[in-house]
Amino acid sequence: MNSVPFIHQSCRNSVYPKSNINRFTVPDRFVRWSVEYPEYTPIFYESPKIHGKPYADPAIDAINFHPKWNSIDGDVDRTSFHGEYEIRNKYPLNVAGRTGIIGRGLLGRWGVSHAADCIVTRWKRNDNGTIVKDTSTKMNILQLVAIQHRDSSVWAFPGGFVDKNEKAIDAVKREFVEEALNSKKVPEVDAFFSQNRTKIYTGYVDDSRNTDNAWIETTAYNFHDYSGEIFKNVLLEAGDDAANVKWLDLDRSVDLHASHKYIVSEVTKHLDAHW
Repeated sequence: MNSVPFIHQSCRNSVYPKSNINRFTVPDRFVRWSVEYPEYTPIFYESPKIHGKPYADPAIDAINFHPKWNSIDGDVDRTSFHGEYEIRNKYPLNVAGRTGIIGRGLLGRWGVSHAADCIVTRWKRNDNGTIVKDTSTKMNILQLVAIQHRDSSVWAFPGGFVDKNEKAIDAVKREFVEEALNSKKVPEVDAFFSQNRTKIYTGYVDDSRNTDNAWIETTAYNFHDYSGEIFKNVLLEAGDDAANVKWLDLDRSVDLHASHKYIVSEVTKHLDAHW
């Protein structure tokens, strides 16, 4: 298995989102499944909100549920970017390790839930159009289209789950239009998406909804407006799921949702930007 490049934090040592369920404490040294942790007795939790949802799997022991783990299972992709995950007592094990809670929580799917993230960037410019450089690093400052989550007030880039039979690149475009343009059709943006993209990250997302048996992995694309002309006159407008949207200046002090800070750092490396 290809290892996750960081130790997850958001899905450990806290109360599970939208519940009163305390996660079992998991110190850093006991995160990996390869390390024995005999005292580990997490609670099973499954939110009633996922019951009956069209995207949700049946119960793990349902008589009609025979998932093809680590495979394309009909119209559901159950493969992980990190290689083959272990199945223990019928349950898939989180590729990043222990989270302090078993079951699937708020996630409808057992094992991997695939998402897609849209990282739209441009260079920060002053009033005369000159690219602004950081005074200490002398490197170009990058700006990101960021949305503010309504429930947590944390900033993130637009993204969401990939629908059945949907390609990640199509989900990326859809989520950006829904969350950062409030579903408005902008021809120049549509053309921009079709020709200028770099796949920047595929893998595990340190999301607070993750459990020992259900987790999120994403495909993240960077769309960079090199000239600054594409988005110059495009009005950003937050969709229903976002409280706000703006161009956010990037450096290592920014506080971003889940694994977004790690992914953004990869974008700054790719574009040789200030971080």
